[in-house]
Amino acid sequence: MKYWLPLRIAKFVVIAVVILFAIGYVVMGLWNALIPDLFKGPVLTYWQAVGLLLLSHFLFHGWGRWRHAGGWRHRDWRRRFDEKLASMTPEEREKYREDWRRRCGWSPGEESEKTGTSNA
Repeated sequence: MKYWLPLRIAKFVVIAVVILFAIGYVVMGLWNALIPDLFKGPVLTYWQAVGLLLLSHFLFHGWGRWRHAGGWRHRDWRRRFDEKLASMTPEEREKYREDWRRRCGWSPGEESEKTGTSNA
C-alpha cells in the first residue's frame, strides 16, 4: 500500500463532508428565502434542509445502484425497444406505430423522425 493512499482517502472524505454541509446550507437558505414569503411555509433548520435534500433525492432518483442491481433501467429498456422495432418489417412497424397513435396519440420513434436523428 502506498503511503499517500490514506491521505487521498482522508482528503476525499473531508471534501465530501464540506460539500454536504455547503449543499445543506444552500438548500436551507433558498428554502428560508423563498418558501415562507411565497407560500407561508415553515422556516427550516439545517438538519431539516439536509433531510429534505435526502428525501427529494430518494423520491426523484431512487436508491441508486442498490435499487437497480440487475433490474430495469431506462437505457436498457430503450435499447431492447429499439432492437424490437429494428427486427420488425416495415409493415409491422407501421402497424405498431398506428396502434400507438390510436391508443396514446403518439408513436414510438416520432421524436427521432421529427428531428432527423437516430438513437442507433
